Amino acid sequence: MLNEAENIEKLLLHLTNNASLQNLKEIIVVDGGSTDGSQEIVTNLDLKIHLLHAKKGRAKQMNIGAKAASGSILYFLHADSFPPKNFDQLILNEVKKKHLAGCFRLQFNSSHWWLQLASWFTKFNWKACRGGDQSQFITKALFYEIGGFNEDYIIYEDYILISELYKRNQFVVINKKIKTSARLYEKHGVWKLQYHFWAIYIKKWLGASPDSLHAYYKKHIY
Repeated sequence: MLNEAENIEKLLLHLTNNASLQNLKEIIVVDGGSTDGSQEIVTNLDLKIHLLHAKKGRAKQMNIGAKAASGSILYFLHADSFPPKNFDQLILNEVKKKHLAGCFRLQFNSSHWWLQLASWFTKFNWKACRGGDQSQFITKALFYEIGGFNEDYIIYEDYILISELYKRNQFVVINKKIKTSARLYEKHGVWKLQYHFWAIYIKKWLGASPDSLHAYYKKHIY
């Protein structure tokens, strides 16, 4: 998380209320230097939460969380995304079928027709329809076989990992919806933000470096 005072308490309560505590080995929150009171909210909750600290950057933060995790299945979740009821058992069911990595379908908390259509497309197991907002489950063994999240990428780290999973034919889309915030679209405008996301995708496809992608993101989105 990074400055998620608006969401973090709701998310942590959502996780514990929508999963079996016997399946949840632990919940790890990795903070990237919040200054809005997010850390205090986590520590004041009456829940067994491991709060870790890292330099800002999703890849760095998630790798630190993975390193600290004691379970055999990792589940990476953005602080503004709320997984479906019984998400833990749904993930376990897939791993038992030898599906070692995957995500949920996506639903934005917006009625905009384009975001609803984009959400609908996430039911298909196509790499172009994937993204970090859909969350990511992966066995720890496979995660470390790949090498974890590539910390060269300040943005797009989720898609780099997903690409490696598709190369290995190890990706499944669970037919249940995770609900995520459309706040970035609301901030920039749906079409403007979508254009920039497509531009980043095409730049990466054409061979742009991690630094180049980050520079574009900082200029147009951050």
